Amino acid sequence: MREFISQAGKLGRWLPLDELGWAKLGLLQTLVRRNLEARYKGSVLGNLWPLLNQLSQLLIYTYVFSIVLNVKLSLKGLPTDNSITFGLWLFAGLLPWIAFTGGLMQSAGSVVEQPNLVKKVVFPLELLPLVPVLSAFIESLLGLVALVILTAVSSQTLHVTLVLLPLVWLPQLLLTAGLGYLTAGLTVFLRDIPQVLGVVLNLWFYLTPIVYPASLIPEGFRDWVFWLNPLAAIAEVYRDLVLVGSLEHWIQWGAATVFSMVVFGLGFWCYQRLRPAFADVL
Repeated sequence: MREFISQAGKLGRWLPLDELGWAKLGLLQTLVRRNLEARYKGSVLGNLWPLLNQLSQLLIYTYVFSIVLNVKLSLKGLPTDNSITFGLWLFAGLLPWIAFTGGLMQSAGSVVEQPNLVKKVVFPLELLPLVPVLSAFIESLLGLVALVILTAVSSQTLHVTLVLLPLVWLPQLLLTAGLGYLTAGLTVFLRDIPQVLGVVLNLWFYLTPIVYPASLIPEGFRDWVFWLNPLAAIAEVYRDLVLVGSLEHWIQWGAATVFSMVVFGLGFWCYQRLRPAFADVL
Protein backbone atom coordinates (compact mmCIF):
# COMPACT_ATOMS: atom_id res chain seq x y z
CA MET A 1 0.00 0.00 0.00
CA ARG A 2 2.92 2.32 0.68
CA GLU A 3 4.01 1.88 -2.94
CA PHE A 4 0.53 2.69 -4.18
CA ILE A 5 0.39 5.86 -2.13
CA SER A 6 3.82 6.89 -3.39
CA GLN A 7 2.78 6.34 -7.01
CA ALA A 8 -0.44 8.27 -6.42
CA GLY A 9 1.63 11.12 -5.02
CA LYS A 10 3.76 11.15 -8.17
CA LEU A 11 0.66 11.30 -10.37
CA GLY A 12 -0.59 14.18 -8.25
CA ARG A 13 2.34 16.28 -9.43
CA TRP A 14 0.48 16.83 -12.68
CA LEU A 15 -2.32 18.66 -10.88
CA PRO A 16 -2.46 22.45 -11.40
CA LEU A 17 -1.94 23.46 -7.75
CA ASP A 18 -0.20 26.40 -6.15
CA GLU A 19 2.48 26.06 -3.48
CA LEU A 20 -0.04 25.81 -0.64
CA GLY A 21 -2.01 23.20 -2.56
CA TRP A 22 1.10 21.07 -3.04
CA ALA A 23 1.87 21.32 0.66
CA LYS A 24 -1.64 20.13 1.56
CA LEU A 25 -1.44 17.29 -0.96
CA GLY A 26 1.85 16.13 0.51
CA LEU A 27 0.44 16.31 4.03
CA LEU A 28 -2.65 14.34 2.96
CA GLN A 29 -0.45 11.66 1.43
CA THR A 30 1.53 11.40 4.68
CA LEU A 31 -1.61 11.23 6.83
CA VAL A 32 -3.16 8.48 4.68
CA ARG A 33 0.05 6.43 4.78
CA ARG A 34 0.30 6.76 8.56
CA ASN A 35 -3.37 5.88 8.98
CA LEU A 36 -2.97 2.68 6.98
CA GLU A 37 0.21 1.71 8.78
CA ALA A 38 -1.30 2.35 12.22
CA ARG A 39 -4.42 0.24 11.63
CA TYR A 40 -2.64 -3.11 11.53
CA LYS A 41 0.63 -2.26 13.22
CA GLY A 42 2.03 -5.31 15.00
CA SER A 43 -0.32 -7.80 13.31
CA VAL A 44 1.13 -10.77 11.43
CA LEU A 45 -0.90 -10.33 8.24
CA GLY A 46 -0.74 -6.54 8.27
CA ASN A 47 -2.57 -4.89 5.38
CA LEU A 48 -3.90 -8.23 4.13
CA TRP A 49 -6.62 -7.99 6.78
CA PRO A 50 -8.86 -5.71 4.66
CA LEU A 51 -8.80 -8.29 1.86
CA LEU A 52 -9.62 -11.11 4.30
CA ASN A 53 -12.52 -9.08 5.73
CA GLN A 54 -13.88 -8.49 2.23
CA LEU A 55 -13.57 -12.17 1.32
CA SER A 56 -15.29 -13.22 4.54
CA GLN A 57 -18.29 -11.05 3.71
CA LEU A 58 -18.27 -12.47 0.20
CA LEU A 59 -18.41 -16.06 1.50
CA ILE A 60 -21.22 -15.28 3.96
CA TYR A 61 -23.45 -13.49 1.45
CA THR A 62 -22.74 -16.04 -1.29
CA TYR A 63 -23.77 -18.87 1.04
CA VAL A 64 -26.95 -17.12 2.20
CA PHE A 65 -28.20 -15.78 -1.12
CA SER A 66 -26.80 -18.24 -3.67
CA ILE A 67 -27.01 -21.52 -1.78
CA VAL A 68 -29.70 -21.03 0.88
CA LEU A 69 -32.05 -18.62 -0.96
CA ASN A 70 -31.01 -19.99 -4.38
CA VAL A 71 -30.74 -16.62 -6.14
CA LYS A 72 -29.74 -17.24 -9.78
CA LEU A 73 -28.23 -15.01 -12.45
CA SER A 74 -26.20 -15.28 -15.63
CA LEU A 75 -23.45 -13.03 -16.97
CA LYS A 76 -21.91 -12.87 -20.42
CA GLY A 77 -18.71 -14.92 -20.59
CA LEU A 78 -19.16 -16.57 -17.18
CA PRO A 79 -20.61 -19.95 -16.20
CA THR A 80 -24.41 -19.78 -16.01
CA ASP A 81 -26.33 -20.04 -12.74
CA ASN A 82 -23.64 -21.26 -10.38
CA SER A 83 -22.15 -20.05 -7.10
CA ILE A 84 -18.90 -18.88 -8.73
CA THR A 85 -20.72 -16.51 -11.07
CA PHE A 86 -22.89 -15.23 -8.24
CA GLY A 87 -19.83 -14.79 -6.01
CA LEU A 88 -17.99 -12.69 -8.60
CA TRP A 89 -21.11 -10.61 -9.26
CA LEU A 90 -21.65 -10.12 -5.54
CA PHE A 91 -18.01 -9.22 -4.89
CA ALA A 92 -18.09 -6.55 -7.62
CA GLY A 93 -21.04 -4.90 -5.85
CA LEU A 94 -19.64 -5.29 -2.34
CA LEU A 95 -16.30 -3.61 -3.08
CA PRO A 96 -17.61 -0.04 -3.58
CA TRP A 97 -20.08 -0.50 -0.72
CA ILE A 98 -17.39 -1.62 1.75
CA ALA A 99 -15.14 1.29 0.72
CA PHE A 100 -18.06 3.72 1.02
CA THR A 101 -19.29 2.60 4.44
CA GLY A 102 -15.79 2.14 5.88
CA GLY A 103 -14.66 5.59 4.81
CA LEU A 104 -17.91 7.29 5.85
CA MET A 105 -18.14 5.73 9.31
CA GLN A 106 -14.55 6.67 10.13
CA SER A 107 -14.93 10.16 8.67
CA ALA A 108 -17.83 10.87 11.02
CA GLY A 109 -15.48 10.82 14.00
CA SER A 110 -12.40 12.22 12.25
CA VAL A 111 -12.69 15.69 13.82
CA VAL A 112 -13.74 14.81 17.38
CA GLU A 113 -10.96 12.23 17.57
CA GLN A 114 -8.27 14.81 16.74
CA PRO A 115 -8.87 17.73 19.17
CA ASN A 116 -5.16 18.59 19.28
CA LEU A 117 -5.02 19.10 15.51
CA VAL A 118 -8.28 21.06 15.51
CA LYS A 119 -6.84 23.59 17.96
CA LYS A 120 -3.74 24.17 15.83
CA VAL A 121 -4.30 27.37 13.90
CA VAL A 122 -2.16 26.37 10.92
CA PHE A 123 -3.47 22.83 10.41
CA PRO A 124 -5.73 22.41 7.33
CA LEU A 125 -8.81 20.85 8.93
CA GLU A 126 -10.36 20.07 5.55
CA LEU A 127 -7.95 17.13 5.29
CA LEU A 128 -9.22 15.26 8.35
CA PRO A 129 -12.37 13.68 6.79
CA LEU A 130 -10.47 12.83 3.60
CA VAL A 131 -7.92 10.62 5.34
CA PRO A 132 -10.29 7.74 6.26
CA VAL A 133 -12.11 8.08 2.92
CA LEU A 134 -8.91 7.59 0.93
CA SER A 135 -7.63 4.91 3.32
CA ALA A 136 -10.79 2.83 2.89
CA PHE A 137 -10.65 3.32 -0.88
CA ILE A 138 -7.04 2.15 -1.07
CA GLU A 139 -7.85 -0.91 1.03
CA SER A 140 -10.67 -1.79 -1.37
CA LEU A 141 -8.19 -1.87 -4.25
CA LEU A 142 -6.74 -5.11 -2.85
CA GLY A 143 -10.15 -6.69 -3.25
CA LEU A 144 -10.48 -5.22 -6.74
CA VAL A 145 -7.22 -6.85 -7.80
CA ALA A 146 -8.46 -10.18 -6.42
CA LEU A 147 -11.76 -9.74 -8.28
CA VAL A 148 -10.02 -9.03 -11.60
CA ILE A 149 -7.78 -12.09 -11.20
CA LEU A 150 -10.70 -14.39 -10.27
CA THR A 151 -12.78 -13.08 -13.17
CA ALA A 152 -9.92 -13.56 -15.62
CA VAL A 153 -9.42 -17.15 -14.44
CA SER A 154 -13.15 -17.95 -14.58
CA SER A 155 -13.92 -16.34 -17.94
CA GLN A 156 -10.47 -16.78 -19.55
CA THR A 157 -10.53 -13.13 -20.59
CA LEU A 158 -9.47 -9.72 -19.31
CA HIS A 159 -11.86 -6.97 -20.36
CA VAL A 160 -10.38 -3.79 -21.82
CA THR A 161 -13.12 -1.85 -20.00
CA LEU A 162 -11.01 -2.11 -16.85
CA VAL A 163 -9.24 1.06 -17.99
CA LEU A 164 -12.52 2.91 -17.43
CA LEU A 165 -12.62 2.14 -13.71
CA PRO A 166 -11.40 5.65 -12.76
CA LEU A 167 -14.71 6.92 -14.18
CA VAL A 168 -16.66 5.06 -11.50
CA TRP A 169 -14.14 5.91 -8.77
CA LEU A 170 -14.93 9.61 -9.27
CA PRO A 171 -18.59 9.54 -8.08
CA GLN A 172 -17.71 6.98 -5.41
CA LEU A 173 -15.04 9.21 -3.86
CA LEU A 174 -17.07 12.40 -4.25
CA LEU A 175 -20.12 10.85 -2.58
CA THR A 176 -18.10 9.38 0.30
CA ALA A 177 -16.11 12.56 0.87
CA GLY A 178 -19.19 14.79 0.67
CA LEU A 179 -21.12 12.77 3.25
CA GLY A 180 -17.91 12.43 5.26
CA TYR A 181 -17.54 16.21 5.47
CA LEU A 182 -21.20 16.60 6.46
CA THR A 183 -21.16 13.94 9.19
CA ALA A 184 -17.73 14.97 10.52
CA GLY A 185 -18.91 18.54 10.99
CA LEU A 186 -22.23 17.60 12.57
CA THR A 187 -20.65 15.04 14.94
CA VAL A 188 -18.74 17.83 16.68
CA PHE A 189 -22.04 19.28 17.86
CA LEU A 190 -24.19 16.13 17.98
CA ARG A 191 -22.32 13.01 19.10
CA ASP A 192 -25.22 10.73 18.15
CA ILE A 193 -24.43 11.12 14.44
CA PRO A 194 -22.19 7.99 14.15
CA GLN A 195 -24.88 5.81 15.79
CA VAL A 196 -27.60 7.25 13.55
CA LEU A 197 -25.33 6.75 10.56
CA GLY A 198 -24.89 3.07 11.40
CA VAL A 199 -28.66 2.55 11.36
CA VAL A 200 -29.06 4.49 8.11
CA LEU A 201 -26.33 2.49 6.39
CA ASN A 202 -27.92 -0.82 7.43
CA LEU A 203 -31.17 0.27 5.79
CA TRP A 204 -29.33 1.73 2.78
CA PHE A 205 -27.55 -1.57 2.15
CA TYR A 206 -30.77 -3.50 1.56
CA LEU A 207 -32.22 -0.69 -0.54
CA THR A 208 -29.25 -1.10 -2.90
CA PRO A 209 -29.17 -4.02 -5.39
CA ILE A 210 -25.92 -5.50 -4.09
CA VAL A 211 -26.92 -8.93 -2.75
CA TYR A 212 -29.87 -9.24 -5.13
CA PRO A 213 -30.21 -8.41 -8.86
CA ALA A 214 -31.79 -5.09 -9.81
CA SER A 215 -34.23 -7.08 -11.96
CA LEU A 216 -35.97 -8.23 -8.75
CA ILE A 217 -36.95 -4.64 -7.93
CA PRO A 218 -40.52 -3.89 -9.10
CA GLU A 219 -40.32 -2.09 -12.41
CA GLY A 220 -42.20 0.95 -11.11
CA PHE A 221 -39.55 1.52 -8.42
CA ARG A 222 -36.43 0.44 -10.32
CA ASP A 223 -35.75 3.78 -12.01
CA TRP A 224 -36.23 5.63 -8.73
CA VAL A 225 -33.68 3.38 -7.03
CA PHE A 226 -31.04 4.17 -9.66
CA TRP A 227 -31.77 7.89 -9.85
CA LEU A 228 -31.93 8.51 -6.10
CA ASN A 229 -29.35 5.96 -4.94
CA PRO A 230 -25.94 6.59 -6.55
CA LEU A 231 -24.50 3.47 -4.87
CA ALA A 232 -26.85 1.34 -6.98
CA ALA A 233 -25.46 2.83 -10.19
CA ILE A 234 -21.87 2.62 -8.93
CA ALA A 235 -22.23 -1.08 -8.06
CA GLU A 236 -23.76 -1.85 -11.46
CA VAL A 237 -21.01 0.01 -13.32
CA TYR A 238 -18.36 -1.95 -11.39
CA ARG A 239 -20.05 -5.12 -12.63
CA ASP A 240 -20.28 -3.77 -16.17
CA LEU A 241 -16.59 -2.89 -16.39
CA VAL A 242 -15.09 -5.88 -14.57
CA LEU A 243 -17.47 -8.75 -15.37
CA VAL A 244 -19.45 -7.90 -18.51
CA GLY A 245 -16.88 -5.90 -20.47
CA SER A 246 -19.20 -3.09 -21.58
CA LEU A 247 -20.71 0.00 -19.98
CA GLU A 248 -24.40 -0.91 -19.86
CA HIS A 249 -25.45 1.66 -17.24
CA TRP A 250 -23.77 4.81 -18.55
CA ILE A 251 -26.90 6.96 -18.09
CA GLN A 252 -27.14 5.88 -14.44
CA TRP A 253 -23.41 6.53 -14.06
CA GLY A 254 -23.91 10.09 -15.34
CA ALA A 255 -26.77 10.70 -12.91
CA ALA A 256 -24.72 9.25 -10.03
CA THR A 257 -21.79 11.50 -10.93
CA VAL A 258 -23.92 14.65 -10.94
CA PHE A 259 -25.64 13.60 -7.70
CA SER A 260 -22.27 12.92 -6.05
CA MET A 261 -20.87 16.28 -7.14
CA VAL A 262 -23.85 18.04 -5.57
CA VAL A 263 -23.47 16.03 -2.34
CA PHE A 264 -19.76 16.82 -2.20
CA GLY A 265 -20.36 20.53 -2.71
CA LEU A 266 -23.07 20.69 -0.04
CA GLY A 267 -21.10 18.58 2.41
CA PHE A 268 -17.93 20.63 2.04
CA TRP A 269 -19.88 23.89 2.32
CA CYS A 270 -21.53 22.76 5.56
CA TYR A 271 -18.20 21.61 6.95
CA GLN A 272 -16.57 24.96 6.19
CA ARG A 273 -19.44 26.86 7.77
CA LEU A 274 -19.22 24.80 10.97
CA ARG A 275 -15.42 24.69 11.15
CA PRO A 276 -14.84 28.03 12.98
CA ALA A 277 -16.68 26.65 16.04
CA PHE A 278 -14.84 23.31 16.21
CA ALA A 279 -12.11 24.51 18.57
CA ASP A 280 -14.61 26.10 20.97
CA VAL A 281 -16.71 22.93 21.27
CA LEU A 282 -13.80 20.51 21.52
